[in-house]
Amino acid sequence: MPDRAATAAPGARTAVVELVYFNAGSGHRTSALALEAAIARAGLPWTVRLTHLFEVLDPTARFRQWTGMEPEDIYNRRLARGWTLGLGQELRVLQGMIRWSHRALVRRLAGHWRASAPDMVVSLIPNFNRALGESVAAALPGVPFATVLTDLADCPPHFWIEPDVAGQHLVCGSSRAVAQARALGCAPERIHATSGMVLSPAFHDLAPLDRVAERAALGFGADRPVGLVLFGGEGSRDMLPIARQLPDVPLILACGRNAALADTLRALPARAPRLVLDFTRDMPRYMRLADFFIGKPGSGSLSEAVQMGLPPIVTRNSWTMPQERYVTDWVRENGLGLVLPSFARVGRAVQALEADLPRFQAAVARQRNRAAFEVPAVLAGILARAQQRPQPEPWRQAA
Repeated sequence: MPDRAATAAPGARTAVVELVYFNAGSGHRTSALALEAAIARAGLPWTVRLTHLFEVLDPTARFRQWTGMEPEDIYNRRLARGWTLGLGQELRVLQGMIRWSHRALVRRLAGHWRASAPDMVVSLIPNFNRALGESVAAALPGVPFATVLTDLADCPPHFWIEPDVAGQHLVCGSSRAVAQARALGCAPERIHATSGMVLSPAFHDLAPLDRVAERAALGFGADRPVGLVLFGGEGSRDMLPIARQLPDVPLILACGRNAALADTLRALPARAPRLVLDFTRDMPRYMRLADFFIGKPGSGSLSEAVQMGLPPIVTRNSWTMPQERYVTDWVRENGLGLVLPSFARVGRAVQALEADLPRFQAAVARQRNRAAFEVPAVLAGILARAQQRPQPEPWRQAA
Protein backbone atom coordinates (compact mmCIF):
# COMPACT_ATOMS: atom_id res chain seq x y z
CA MET A 1 0.00 0.00 0.00
CA PRO A 2 1.27 3.54 -0.63
CA ASP A 3 2.90 5.69 2.01
CA ARG A 4 0.58 8.16 3.67
CA ALA A 5 1.97 11.17 5.50
CA ALA A 6 0.29 12.56 8.58
CA THR A 7 -0.01 16.31 8.92
CA ALA A 8 3.35 17.73 9.97
CA ALA A 9 4.23 21.10 11.43
CA PRO A 10 6.37 23.35 9.21
CA GLY A 11 10.01 22.33 9.51
CA ALA A 12 9.25 19.15 11.44
CA ARG A 13 11.09 16.01 10.49
CA THR A 14 8.79 13.36 9.08
CA ALA A 15 9.47 10.01 10.72
CA VAL A 16 8.67 6.83 8.81
CA VAL A 17 6.52 4.38 10.78
CA GLU A 18 5.84 0.96 9.27
CA LEU A 19 2.69 -0.92 10.34
CA VAL A 20 2.87 -4.67 9.69
CA TYR A 21 -0.36 -6.62 9.08
CA PHE A 22 -1.76 -9.60 7.18
CA ASN A 23 -5.22 -10.73 6.07
CA ALA A 24 -5.75 -13.82 8.25
CA GLY A 25 -9.23 -12.92 9.41
CA SER A 26 -10.16 -9.29 8.97
CA GLY A 27 -9.04 -7.95 12.34
CA HIS A 28 -5.35 -7.33 11.71
CA ARG A 29 -5.81 -5.28 8.55
CA THR A 30 -8.77 -3.46 10.14
CA SER A 31 -6.62 -2.61 13.16
CA ALA A 32 -3.77 -1.40 10.95
CA LEU A 33 -6.12 0.91 9.05
CA ALA A 34 -7.65 2.12 12.31
CA LEU A 35 -4.21 2.86 13.76
CA GLU A 36 -3.17 4.65 10.58
CA ALA A 37 -6.28 6.85 10.87
CA ALA A 38 -5.65 7.43 14.57
CA ILE A 39 -2.08 8.56 13.87
CA ALA A 40 -3.32 11.00 11.23
CA ARG A 41 -6.00 12.28 13.58
CA ALA A 42 -3.39 12.90 16.27
CA GLY A 43 -1.48 15.10 13.82
CA LEU A 44 1.80 13.25 14.30
CA PRO A 45 4.46 14.24 11.77
CA TRP A 46 4.93 10.73 10.42
CA THR A 47 4.82 8.98 7.10
CA VAL A 48 2.88 5.78 7.71
CA ARG A 49 3.51 2.68 5.59
CA LEU A 50 1.21 -0.32 5.72
CA THR A 51 3.22 -3.47 5.02
CA HIS A 52 1.65 -6.85 4.28
CA LEU A 53 3.94 -9.41 5.92
CA PHE A 54 3.49 -12.09 3.27
CA GLU A 55 4.33 -9.67 0.46
CA VAL A 56 7.70 -9.21 2.16
CA LEU A 57 8.24 -12.91 2.81
CA ASP A 58 7.00 -14.01 -0.63
CA PRO A 59 7.59 -11.02 -2.96
CA THR A 60 7.14 -13.08 -6.16
CA ALA A 61 3.86 -14.59 -4.91
CA ARG A 62 5.09 -18.17 -5.36
CA PHE A 63 2.55 -19.49 -2.89
CA ARG A 64 -0.31 -18.06 -4.97
CA GLN A 65 1.24 -19.38 -8.18
CA TRP A 66 1.59 -22.88 -6.73
CA THR A 67 -1.76 -23.09 -4.92
CA GLY A 68 -4.02 -20.55 -6.63
CA MET A 69 -4.73 -18.81 -3.32
CA GLU A 70 -3.18 -16.41 -0.83
CA PRO A 71 -1.55 -17.83 2.34
CA GLU A 72 -4.40 -16.47 4.49
CA ASP A 73 -7.18 -17.91 2.32
CA ILE A 74 -7.10 -21.35 3.92
CA TYR A 75 -7.68 -19.84 7.36
CA ASN A 76 -10.35 -17.44 6.11
CA ARG A 77 -12.29 -20.18 4.33
CA ARG A 78 -12.30 -22.22 7.51
CA LEU A 79 -13.73 -19.26 9.41
CA ALA A 80 -16.46 -18.81 6.80
CA ARG A 81 -17.45 -22.48 7.16
CA GLY A 82 -17.14 -22.50 10.95
CA TRP A 83 -14.40 -25.14 10.87
CA THR A 84 -12.54 -23.91 13.94
CA LEU A 85 -12.28 -27.14 15.93
CA GLY A 86 -8.64 -28.13 16.37
CA LEU A 87 -7.16 -24.72 15.61
CA GLY A 88 -5.36 -24.76 18.97
CA GLN A 89 -3.38 -27.84 17.93
CA GLU A 90 -2.77 -26.43 14.46
CA LEU A 91 -1.48 -23.21 16.03
CA ARG A 92 1.30 -25.17 17.74
CA VAL A 93 2.22 -26.78 14.41
CA LEU A 94 2.30 -23.34 12.75
CA GLN A 95 4.47 -21.95 15.52
CA GLY A 96 6.85 -24.90 15.13
CA MET A 97 7.15 -24.17 11.40
CA ILE A 98 7.84 -20.50 12.14
CA ARG A 99 10.57 -21.43 14.63
CA TRP A 100 12.08 -23.86 12.12
CA SER A 101 12.15 -21.06 9.52
CA HIS A 102 13.33 -18.42 11.98
CA ARG A 103 16.77 -17.66 10.49
CA ALA A 104 15.40 -17.40 6.96
CA LEU A 105 12.56 -15.16 8.15
CA VAL A 106 14.99 -12.86 9.96
CA ARG A 107 17.23 -12.59 6.89
CA ARG A 108 14.31 -11.76 4.59
CA LEU A 109 12.82 -9.23 6.97
CA ALA A 110 16.18 -7.60 7.73
CA GLY A 111 16.71 -7.04 4.03
CA HIS A 112 13.33 -5.35 3.83
CA TRP A 113 14.08 -3.04 6.78
CA ARG A 114 17.43 -2.00 5.29
CA ALA A 115 15.68 -1.07 2.06
CA SER A 116 12.68 0.69 3.62
CA ALA A 117 14.61 2.32 6.51
CA PRO A 118 11.71 2.98 8.91
CA ASP A 119 12.15 4.98 12.11
CA MET A 120 9.82 2.59 13.96
CA VAL A 121 8.21 -0.77 13.17
CA VAL A 122 4.80 -1.61 14.63
CA SER A 123 3.42 -5.14 14.44
CA LEU A 124 -0.32 -5.82 14.49
CA ILE A 125 0.08 -9.57 13.97
CA PRO A 126 0.77 -12.57 16.23
CA ASN A 127 3.25 -15.47 15.94
CA PHE A 128 5.91 -13.62 13.93
CA ASN A 129 7.00 -11.08 16.54
CA ARG A 130 10.26 -12.80 17.44
CA ALA A 131 11.36 -12.74 13.81
CA LEU A 132 10.13 -9.17 13.39
CA GLY A 133 11.86 -7.90 16.53
CA GLU A 134 15.17 -9.64 15.90
CA SER A 135 15.24 -8.58 12.24
CA VAL A 136 14.67 -4.92 13.14
CA ALA A 137 17.47 -5.08 15.74
CA ALA A 138 19.82 -6.75 13.26
CA ALA A 139 19.14 -4.40 10.35
CA LEU A 140 18.52 -1.10 12.14
CA PRO A 141 20.07 -0.96 15.63
CA GLY A 142 18.29 1.60 17.79
CA VAL A 143 15.05 1.58 15.77
CA PRO A 144 12.18 0.69 18.13
CA PHE A 145 9.86 -2.25 17.59
CA ALA A 146 6.37 -2.30 19.11
CA THR A 147 3.60 -4.88 19.05
CA VAL A 148 0.03 -3.63 19.35
CA LEU A 149 -2.07 -6.59 20.48
CA THR A 150 -5.28 -6.89 18.47
CA ASP A 151 -6.62 -9.43 20.97
CA LEU A 152 -7.70 -8.57 24.50
CA ALA A 153 -5.22 -11.11 25.89
CA ASP A 154 -2.26 -13.19 24.79
CA CYS A 155 -2.61 -16.84 23.81
CA PRO A 156 0.57 -18.34 25.35
CA PRO A 157 3.10 -19.37 24.44
CA HIS A 158 4.66 -17.11 21.81
CA PHE A 159 1.42 -15.84 20.29
CA TRP A 160 1.81 -12.09 20.90
CA ILE A 161 4.33 -11.71 23.72
CA GLU A 162 7.98 -12.64 23.17
CA PRO A 163 9.69 -11.95 26.51
CA ASP A 164 13.14 -12.89 25.18
CA VAL A 165 13.05 -10.28 22.40
CA ALA A 166 14.76 -7.49 24.30
CA GLY A 167 13.46 -4.59 22.22
CA GLN A 168 9.78 -5.52 21.99
CA HIS A 169 7.36 -2.91 23.32
CA LEU A 170 3.89 -4.28 24.08
CA VAL A 171 0.74 -2.19 23.76
CA CYS A 172 -1.90 -4.06 25.75
CA GLY A 173 -5.63 -3.36 25.57
CA SER A 174 -6.62 -5.06 28.83
CA SER A 175 -5.37 -5.53 32.37
CA ARG A 176 -5.18 -9.27 31.63
CA ALA A 177 -2.67 -8.71 28.80
CA VAL A 178 -0.62 -6.39 31.02
CA ALA A 179 -0.54 -9.05 33.77
CA GLN A 180 0.51 -11.71 31.25
CA ALA A 181 3.40 -9.55 30.02
CA ARG A 182 4.57 -8.90 33.58
CA ALA A 183 4.32 -12.59 34.49
CA LEU A 184 6.48 -13.49 31.50
CA GLY A 185 9.20 -11.14 32.71
CA CYS A 186 8.82 -8.29 30.21
CA ALA A 187 10.46 -5.06 31.34
CA PRO A 188 7.84 -2.78 32.95
CA GLU A 189 8.94 0.21 30.86
CA ARG A 190 8.13 -1.77 27.71
CA ILE A 191 4.55 -2.63 28.75
CA HIS A 192 2.01 0.02 27.79
CA ALA A 193 -1.59 -0.27 29.00
CA THR A 194 -4.52 1.13 27.02
CA SER A 195 -8.27 0.99 27.57
CA GLY A 196 -9.13 -1.42 24.75
CA MET A 197 -8.66 -2.26 21.09
CA VAL A 198 -7.86 0.44 18.55
CA LEU A 199 -11.10 1.18 16.70
CA SER A 200 -11.71 3.11 13.51
CA PRO A 201 -12.57 6.80 13.93
CA ALA A 202 -16.04 5.90 12.65
CA PHE A 203 -16.70 4.32 16.06
CA HIS A 204 -15.77 7.57 17.82
CA ASP A 205 -16.82 10.38 15.48
CA LEU A 206 -20.55 9.73 15.41
CA ALA A 207 -22.66 11.91 13.14
CA PRO A 208 -26.21 12.79 14.20
CA LEU A 209 -28.59 9.90 13.55
CA ASP A 210 -32.40 9.80 13.55
CA ARG A 211 -32.51 6.26 14.87
CA VAL A 212 -36.30 5.87 14.80
CA ALA A 213 -36.61 7.14 11.24
CA GLU A 214 -33.70 5.07 9.93
CA ARG A 215 -34.94 1.91 11.59
CA ALA A 216 -38.40 2.51 10.17
CA ALA A 217 -36.92 2.96 6.68
CA LEU A 218 -35.38 -0.53 7.01
CA GLY A 219 -38.66 -2.03 8.20
CA PHE A 220 -37.86 -2.13 11.92
CA GLY A 221 -40.31 -0.75 14.45
CA ALA A 222 -39.55 1.15 17.63
CA ASP A 223 -41.27 -1.40 19.88
CA ARG A 224 -38.93 -4.41 19.48
CA PRO A 225 -35.20 -4.69 20.13
CA VAL A 226 -33.18 -5.47 16.99
CA GLY A 227 -30.34 -8.00 17.05
CA LEU A 228 -27.17 -7.68 14.98
CA VAL A 229 -25.70 -11.06 13.96
CA LEU A 230 -22.04 -10.73 12.99
CA PHE A 231 -19.23 -13.29 12.63
CA GLY A 232 -16.41 -11.15 11.25
CA GLY A 233 -15.55 -10.10 7.73
CA GLU A 234 -15.84 -13.61 6.28
CA GLY A 235 -19.21 -14.43 7.82
CA SER A 236 -19.98 -17.93 9.10
CA ARG A 237 -22.46 -20.68 8.39
CA ASP A 238 -23.25 -20.59 12.12
CA MET A 239 -25.53 -17.71 11.20
CA LEU A 240 -27.98 -20.08 9.48
CA PRO A 241 -29.16 -22.02 12.55
CA ILE A 242 -29.27 -18.77 14.53
CA ALA A 243 -31.55 -17.18 11.93
CA ARG A 244 -33.75 -20.30 11.79
CA GLN A 245 -34.23 -20.23 15.57
CA LEU A 246 -35.19 -16.54 15.64
CA PRO A 247 -37.98 -16.12 13.07
CA ASP A 248 -39.81 -13.69 15.35
CA VAL A 249 -36.81 -11.54 16.29
CA PRO A 250 -35.94 -8.49 14.15
CA LEU A 251 -32.41 -9.06 12.88
CA ILE A 252 -29.61 -7.42 10.94
CA LEU A 253 -27.50 -10.25 9.51
CA ALA A 254 -24.02 -9.09 8.42
CA CYS A 255 -22.44 -11.65 6.08
CA GLY A 256 -19.23 -9.84 5.12
CA ARG A 257 -17.66 -11.23 1.97
CA ASN A 258 -19.70 -14.46 2.12
CA ALA A 259 -22.15 -13.78 -0.74
CA ALA A 260 -23.45 -17.37 -0.81
CA LEU A 261 -24.37 -17.14 2.86
CA ALA A 262 -26.18 -13.86 2.28
CA ASP A 263 -28.25 -15.40 -0.53
CA THR A 264 -29.19 -18.37 1.65
CA LEU A 265 -30.22 -16.14 4.55
CA ARG A 266 -32.38 -13.97 2.29
CA ALA A 267 -34.25 -17.09 1.23
CA LEU A 268 -35.12 -18.16 4.79
CA PRO A 269 -38.71 -17.51 5.92
CA ALA A 270 -39.15 -15.09 8.83
CA ARG A 271 -42.08 -13.41 10.53
CA ALA A 272 -40.08 -10.47 11.90
CA PRO A 273 -38.33 -7.93 9.65
CA ARG A 274 -34.78 -8.74 8.57
CA LEU A 275 -31.95 -6.98 6.80
CA VAL A 276 -29.23 -9.16 5.23
CA LEU A 277 -26.01 -7.23 4.56
CA ASP A 278 -23.22 -8.03 2.16
CA PHE A 279 -19.77 -6.57 2.88
CA THR A 280 -20.16 -2.99 4.07
CA ARG A 281 -17.91 -0.25 5.41
CA ASP A 282 -20.89 1.31 7.20
CA MET A 283 -21.00 -1.12 10.12
CA PRO A 284 -20.94 1.63 12.80
CA ARG A 285 -24.25 2.91 11.44
CA TYR A 286 -25.90 -0.52 11.49
CA MET A 287 -24.62 -1.15 15.01
CA ARG A 288 -26.23 2.10 16.12
CA LEU A 289 -29.53 0.87 14.69
CA ALA A 290 -29.37 -2.43 16.65
CA ASP A 291 -29.94 -3.15 20.34
CA PHE A 292 -27.84 -6.28 20.98
CA PHE A 293 -25.16 -8.39 19.33
CA ILE A 294 -24.99 -12.12 18.50
CA GLY A 295 -21.72 -13.54 17.20
CA LYS A 296 -18.33 -15.02 17.87
CA PRO A 297 -16.18 -13.56 20.65
CA GLY A 298 -13.63 -11.81 18.46
CA SER A 299 -11.78 -9.00 20.24
CA GLY A 300 -12.30 -6.58 17.35
CA SER A 301 -15.95 -7.06 16.44
CA LEU A 302 -16.99 -7.42 20.07
CA SER A 303 -15.10 -4.25 21.04
CA GLU A 304 -16.87 -2.42 18.22
CA ALA A 305 -20.26 -3.71 19.36
CA VAL A 306 -19.64 -2.71 22.97
CA GLN A 307 -18.43 0.72 21.84
CA MET A 308 -21.77 1.13 20.04
CA GLY A 309 -23.71 0.11 23.16
CA LEU A 310 -24.68 -3.46 22.19
CA PRO A 311 -24.78 -6.17 24.88
CA PRO A 312 -23.41 -9.39 23.35
CA ILE A 313 -24.54 -13.00 23.18
CA VAL A 314 -21.52 -15.21 22.40
CA THR A 315 -20.45 -18.82 22.85
CA ARG A 316 -17.49 -20.58 24.42
CA ASN A 317 -16.84 -24.24 23.66
CA SER A 318 -14.30 -26.51 21.98
CA TRP A 319 -14.86 -24.68 18.69
CA THR A 320 -13.89 -21.30 20.20
CA MET A 321 -10.49 -20.22 18.90
CA PRO A 322 -7.76 -20.00 21.57
CA GLN A 323 -7.20 -16.26 21.12
CA GLU A 324 -10.93 -15.59 21.66
CA ARG A 325 -11.48 -17.50 24.88
CA TYR A 326 -10.45 -14.70 27.23
CA VAL A 327 -13.01 -12.43 25.53
CA THR A 328 -15.78 -14.58 27.00
CA ASP A 329 -14.23 -14.11 30.45
CA TRP A 330 -14.24 -10.35 29.82
CA VAL A 331 -17.93 -10.46 28.94
CA ARG A 332 -18.77 -12.40 32.12
CA GLU A 333 -16.50 -10.43 34.47
CA ASN A 334 -18.00 -7.10 33.37
CA GLY A 335 -21.61 -8.28 33.11
CA LEU A 336 -21.77 -7.17 29.49
CA GLY A 337 -23.97 -9.95 28.13
CA LEU A 338 -24.45 -13.71 27.96
CA VAL A 339 -21.95 -16.51 27.24
CA LEU A 340 -23.56 -19.73 26.02
CA PRO A 341 -22.14 -23.24 25.57
CA SER A 342 -23.62 -23.19 22.06
CA PHE A 343 -26.23 -21.37 20.01
CA ALA A 344 -28.60 -24.35 20.29
CA ARG A 345 -30.85 -22.34 22.63
CA VAL A 346 -30.17 -18.88 21.35
CA GLY A 347 -33.91 -18.10 21.38
CA ARG A 348 -34.05 -18.46 25.17
CA ALA A 349 -30.88 -16.38 25.49
CA VAL A 350 -32.41 -13.56 23.46
CA GLN A 351 -35.50 -13.62 25.68
CA ALA A 352 -33.33 -13.47 28.82
CA LEU A 353 -31.24 -10.61 27.43
CA GLU A 354 -34.28 -8.62 26.37
CA ALA A 355 -35.89 -9.10 29.80
CA ASP A 356 -32.86 -7.49 31.47
CA LEU A 357 -31.71 -5.25 28.61
CA PRO A 358 -31.38 -1.96 30.59
CA ARG A 359 -28.96 -3.60 33.06
CA PHE A 360 -26.81 -5.03 30.31
CA GLN A 361 -26.84 -1.74 28.41
CA ALA A 362 -25.70 0.10 31.55
CA ALA A 363 -22.79 -2.33 31.96
CA VAL A 364 -21.79 -1.84 28.33
CA ALA A 365 -22.00 1.94 28.71
CA ARG A 366 -19.43 1.79 31.55
CA GLN A 367 -16.78 0.54 29.13
CA ARG A 368 -14.76 3.55 27.95
CA ASN A 369 -12.47 2.59 25.06
CA ARG A 370 -10.09 5.46 24.23
CA ALA A 371 -7.36 3.36 22.61
CA ALA A 372 -7.60 5.24 19.31
CA PHE A 373 -6.37 8.30 21.20
CA GLU A 374 -4.03 6.49 23.60
CA VAL A 375 -2.03 4.29 21.22
CA PRO A 376 -0.67 7.10 19.00
CA ALA A 377 0.53 8.87 22.15
CA VAL A 378 2.19 5.65 23.37
CA LEU A 379 3.95 5.15 20.03
CA ALA A 380 5.03 8.79 19.91
CA GLY A 381 6.62 8.40 23.34
CA ILE A 382 8.46 5.22 22.29
CA LEU A 383 9.80 6.90 19.16
CA ALA A 384 10.80 10.10 20.96
CA ARG A 385 12.79 8.20 23.58
CA ALA A 386 14.50 6.10 20.91
CA GLN A 387 15.51 9.18 18.93
CA GLN A 388 16.98 10.82 22.03
CA ARG A 389 19.42 7.95 22.58
CA PRO A 390 22.85 8.05 20.93
CA GLN A 391 22.60 6.19 17.64
CA PRO A 392 25.14 3.51 16.60
CA GLU A 393 27.93 4.64 14.31
CA PRO A 394 27.29 3.96 10.60
CA TRP A 395 30.12 1.41 10.46
CA ARG A 396 28.52 -0.47 13.33
CA GLN A 397 25.14 -0.50 11.52
CA ALA A 398 26.78 -1.80 8.34
CA ALA A 399 28.41 -4.59 10.31
